[in-house]
Amino acid sequence: MKLTPHRRSGAFALVGALALTLTACGSGSTAESDGTALSGSLAAAGASSQEKAVAGWIAGFNDSHPDVAVSYDAVGSGGGREQFLAGAVQLAGSDAALTQDELAAASERCEGGEAVELPLYISPIAVVYNLPDLDAEHLQLSAATLAKIFDREITTWDDPAIAAENPGVTLPSTGIIPVNRSDESGTTENFTEYLEAASGGAWPHEASGDWPLSGGQSGQGTQGVIDTVSGAVGAIGYADASRAGDLGTVALKVGEEYVPFSAEAAAKVVDASPRAEDATDKRLVVELDRTTTEAGAYPLVLISYSIACSTYADASDAENVKAYLSYVASPEGQERAADPSVAGAAPISDALRTEVQAAIDSISAG
Repeated sequence: MKLTPHRRSGAFALVGALALTLTACGSGSTAESDGTALSGSLAAAGASSQEKAVAGWIAGFNDSHPDVAVSYDAVGSGGGREQFLAGAVQLAGSDAALTQDELAAASERCEGGEAVELPLYISPIAVVYNLPDLDAEHLQLSAATLAKIFDREITTWDDPAIAAENPGVTLPSTGIIPVNRSDESGTTENFTEYLEAASGGAWPHEASGDWPLSGGQSGQGTQGVIDTVSGAVGAIGYADASRAGDLGTVALKVGEEYVPFSAEAAAKVVDASPRAEDATDKRLVVELDRTTTEAGAYPLVLISYSIACSTYADASDAENVKAYLSYVASPEGQERAADPSVAGAAPISDALRTEVQAAIDSISAG
């Protein structure tokens, strides 16, 4: 099993960032159990993978708390973590856990407290391709073949390695156009970690949030990759499965079978994976088992963490963060994200929800 590497750049781009903001349009407010009402603003930034889920969560949260203006700036995982550590936002969304250096910085940002990392968005990463005339529900590919495709060693779709895994499928001689994220990305880190762990040495690069090869085609954010792949016949890329749309998707080789992505298959690999060695009761970080042979499991999974502080300077921030995260972790919040029309995510288990809620309940004002 490959442990998540703590290697990534802090670079990020704000140009073209998309902010999701829903504010109260009514005059009423919802009373809390202690007789007070939530109000003010709650700013978050981070992973574009969970952007659709966050839009649904904000809408659901504002049904009960219309006087809290919640915003999410989908600048990417690295940008979200950097804005959070700088104190620019109260919450971050990240497809990778905080590094040791970032954890140290979080203590200062969190008024001497610590970072809270909650695995609240679980989704498969789809390997998407643009071959409109291909007569196959899914291309079947092993991690080793995928590694050679993205390392630009396999350059045409009718390559013998691809043909061997897809008997009976007529493959075109079209050139392969690999597409990667141009920005530092937790999705890239998860994808390259899978290639490094599961390809049997075919991927010669270290796992990283920054794409290791220069040149080639790329896209900014999740939607940028989808747009680039959609615009070029023969292209192949990777993105949160909620954005796959009408593109073809790869069934990954797991043991002796090929498994297409699904919320259920993603949940299986998460359930079969242990916690990180440095996980705590507030940092519920999972070490995904990328080499699992569990029947029906899909090992190319993204866990996107909601990152908060255990201690905030402002009591209003602490209460708003607790209320919002409690909604996200609730059965209602998880079911909203699981709706295929929203994000098609895999809901967290009841056992994990209990741990998550305990961590949320520990958030306070300094």
